[in-house]
Amino acid sequence: MMARKRRSTTEINTAENASVPKRRYTSAQRNHLEEMMVFNHKKCLSWYHKYTNDVGELGPEGMEKFCMDIGVDPEDLVMLVLAWKMSAKSMGYFSSAEWLKGLTELQCDSVKKLQSKLESLRLYFNDPLTFKSIYRYAYDFARDKDQRSMDIETAKLMLNLLLGKQWKLYTLFAKFIDQSKYRVINKDQWCNILEFSRSITTDLANYDIDGAWPVMLDEFVDWIKNSNS
Repeated sequence: MMARKRRSTTEINTAENASVPKRRYTSAQRNHLEEMMVFNHKKCLSWYHKYTNDVGELGPEGMEKFCMDIGVDPEDLVMLVLAWKMSAKSMGYFSSAEWLKGLTELQCDSVKKLQSKLESLRLYFNDPLTFKSIYRYAYDFARDKDQRSMDIETAKLMLNLLLGKQWKLYTLFAKFIDQSKYRVINKDQWCNILEFSRSITTDLANYDIDGAWPVMLDEFVDWIKNSNS
């Protein structure tokens, strides 16, 4: 009896693929798939101008409409990530160059494409180094450009958005700020607040009074201790 010849892997795969019916797409479906896969620079810029005012600027009113279109609250942190991606200079405004920079990187030229990226953008906050970069960016993004420091009300709003849910001492810090003499927060204080929230335990047991913390945080620790005594 002659030995039975074994089929090669290529022959088996070819036979299996031949038995699977190929999916047929209509012309409209093919066009839709192509649109979702290919980034169109002109389409992206045209999308930008949907939100601009009479002088061609995307300002607060356009931003509100943009947020409504993508189904996101203007105060959602994902908008801060998007602004960070664009390297936007001012809160509530996107220039055409900023818009194209961020959305070209994300390969988004339509509402649907950007909506499909929102969850992945939110995941940026899970990475400590990326979060630190966004946190530091937020200071210059949110402060009044006519001032070197951030006014205290804006600082409280941004700190609540960025640290309110993850820093257990944030509520106490907000109360401390309310009763303090501070009316602005400088960038050194801003950056150290993040480091403090990450490194100092809730019971302040590892706080070093001789550490290089800003006076504001030394006063915050004293305020907590005096409140508990």
